[in-house]
Order: sequence, then C-alpha cells, then structure tokens
Amino acid sequence: MKRLVFLVSLLLICFFMFSYVSAQEITHKVKTGTISGKLMIKGGGPMAGGHVFIFNDATGPPPSRGKYWRVPDDVVSLDNEGKFSIELPAGRYYLGAIKRVSEKKSIGPPDEGDFFFASADEKGMPKAYIIKEGEKIDIGIISEAMPFKRADVKFGDGITSIEGVVLDVEGKPVEGAVIFAYMAPTRIGKPIFASERTGKNGKYILRVHEGGKYYLRVRSVYGGGPPQAGEIIGDYGEKEPVAVVLKSGKKLRGINIKVRRFAGRGPKALEKKCEKNNLRGLTESQEGGA
Repeated sequence: MKRLVFLVSLLLICFFMFSYVSAQEITHKVKTGTISGKLMIKGGGPMAGGHVFIFNDATGPPPSRGKYWRVPDDVVSLDNEGKFSIELPAGRYYLGAIKRVSEKKSIGPPDEGDFFFASADEKGMPKAYIIKEGEKIDIGIISEAMPFKRADVKFGDGITSIEGVVLDVEGKPVEGAVIFAYMAPTRIGKPIFASERTGKNGKYILRVHEGGKYYLRVRSVYGGGPPQAGEIIGDYGEKEPVAVVLKSGKKLRGINIKVRRFAGRGPKALEKKCEKNNLRGLTESQEGGA
C-alpha cells in the first residue's frame, strides 16, 4: 500500500513539473518588444492622467478619428509627465490617446473637449509602429493632442453605420447605453466597434469600418467583465443572435434593441426575478448574464 501511495505521489509530482515547464515554454515563445514615449497637449503641458490606446493591426482595421470608434486591444495610463511604456507581442500597432476633461472615467470614444491624439503620418493616415522581438521603440515627445470636436465625427454619406433606438421592457427609450459590434454570433471576448452613449431619446448610431455581418450587444459600461446589478444588458435577437447585414458606405436604420436591468446574482436576485415574472423554481443558470 505504501509503495502504491509513493508511486501515485511521484506521478503527480512529475505531472505538475511537466505542466510548469510547458507553461514556461509557452511564455518564452511569445516574442515581445517595448514601445514608449511622451505625449503632450499642443501648446500646453503633458497629457497627465490620460490613457494610451493600442490597436493591433492583426485584429481589426486601423483606428479612425472621424469614421468609427474601434475598441482598443490594450490600454495603458500616462504618468504625471505624460510618459508611457508597454510591452507588446511582436506585430504591427497603431496608437491613440485621450485625456478626459470631466471627472468621469471612461475608455470609450472621446467626448466634446477631451484632449485627443491619434498617431498619423505626413499624409494624415494612421501611422503604424512595428514591434519586433527584443526591440525597444521610443516615439519621443509628441505634442499633438488637441480638444476633440464632435463636429469632426462623420455621420453622412459614405459612412457605414447601424441606427436605431434602445428600449426597455416597457418600450421606453433608454439613456446611457452603449452598443458593441462583434464579428461572431458568440459575442465572446473583445468587440470590434462601439457606439457613443445613447441620449434621453435612446437613439444610437454605431459606425463600423465596412459592410458585412455584425452581432450587437448592449451594455452600460465600456470595460467589459461580468454585469453588475442594475447594469443595462441586452442583445439584438431576443432568443438567439441575429446578424445585422450591412453594405459598405450605407446606413441601416430601424435596428431597435430591447434591454433590461441586470437583477444581479444570488438568492435575493433570483427571488426578485421570480416574483416579477410570477415564476417559481427559477434556477441560477436561468439567471445568466449578458
């Protein structure tokens, strides 16, 4: 019996050692480089307290100041001097940055007056930075951040967009909702595009890069993660995902989305939902999030 216990213990030790070595090998296989710099406000001081947005060329189109808001792949804070540094897997990247003028913290599209910067080349096109294994790129000091003007955002001809109204269960417009666009019906992971928040009339305009199939999800936060009690959640397609099919350069109107307030998790939330719907025996699995 002691010999059997010894053999089992030895096998377990070997398994965990192999798992650790394999994890280490995977980690070392990721080729990374570093990009750093200092961002300043044009004619002013540093973008202290702002955020740099990193866009991976492999996961979507280049960011666009006026045509659409692409969700960033990484976000890094700027220090008191406007400096940043981030390690990234080898690849091709674009940069942008926002310093909010209001106290509210959001990683979504810039608001009127926010100091905004988008990396661009001499022709005004998005400037790409190539990250190579083991290399450090210093973009130096860039003093190009300027107050964002909503008038610069394009909603007219040639823009590919989805328009509609976000409604609650009673059919009333919902304020403060954000619409996200995914390329897959699972809507798992990071979305590709996001809208500005809806106003009191519940109307939204979701601008995207080009035509194709998009799957929509609505929430009241940009940061993702599990929904919290009271948060707005909803999907286009009440029972199953429904694709919104767009043509490049065209607007698609009338895509209204119904949402609800997430009741939360746990016995109290379940009981509340059961009472509201006059249902008994509702399981926790039926209470799933967005």
